[in-house]
Amino acid sequence: MNRKLTNAVFKIFVWAAMAASFGILLFLISVLFWKGFGAISFDFLFTPSSNFGAEGGIVYQIVGSILLIVFATLIAFPLSLGFAIYKSEYVKSSYVQNITDTLIYGLNGIPSIIFGIFGLIFFVNLLNTGISWFVGSIILAIMILPTIILSTYQAINSIPDSFRENALALGLTKWQLITTTLLPRGLSGAFTGLLIGLSRAIGETAPIMFIATAFSGVTIPVGFFEPVSALPTHILALAQQATNPQALQNAWGTSLVLLLLVLIFSIAALWRRVKFSKIEY
Repeated sequence: MNRKLTNAVFKIFVWAAMAASFGILLFLISVLFWKGFGAISFDFLFTPSSNFGAEGGIVYQIVGSILLIVFATLIAFPLSLGFAIYKSEYVKSSYVQNITDTLIYGLNGIPSIIFGIFGLIFFVNLLNTGISWFVGSIILAIMILPTIILSTYQAINSIPDSFRENALALGLTKWQLITTTLLPRGLSGAFTGLLIGLSRAIGETAPIMFIATAFSGVTIPVGFFEPVSALPTHILALAQQATNPQALQNAWGTSLVLLLLVLIFSIAALWRRVKFSKIEY
């Protein structure tokens, strides 16, 4: 009887926690849609901002955010694939495995503001790059590395050893085994991790605020070492003008656009994960 009562209480607690989490998420999304939908228009999405963002649209902020995450992808994705393959196929020592796990999980747990300060000290001050969107992409790439590495590693590690043994028995080299057998099956996990990482990176403010973005007066960059304007920092600038009704309306609209981009990446990652989970070995 006590066991049944304990199970019932635990089940109620789990369902209540799930309902509360879902309710909070639904409330936040509903508020953003309610407040921000009125600001969304063709002009808002495809015209530049003016008067420190209180007027005009967010076209340069959208372009800046996409530019940051595209180059972060180009930097992080091949590095993550290489590290995951090395960790899965070449590292045999449990001691080295523990060290790599510590490094990956430690990097994943670093607060985002620390990445921004590191970029400011190392790139902007020591290397004298100035405020640069490319530096921002490098920092965002470092941030999402652990997510992609872990997702790729789990995907590759889930492949049965019989695949490796059969491939080697057929005379394939280690490199051929990786490129023809492991990598095609590991890419699904890599893409899932990439999409999850990008859904985080595109909404980050602290890592890029000091090193990659300017709050106003920037357009589409023509070089690697120029600032951009991004959606998260634009929201921050508009929030400081909360007494201005037009600026506040634009802030809600920008927040809704950013939320929709995050939802797109998150839903795509979920779709990739569900599709990958149906693969049978």
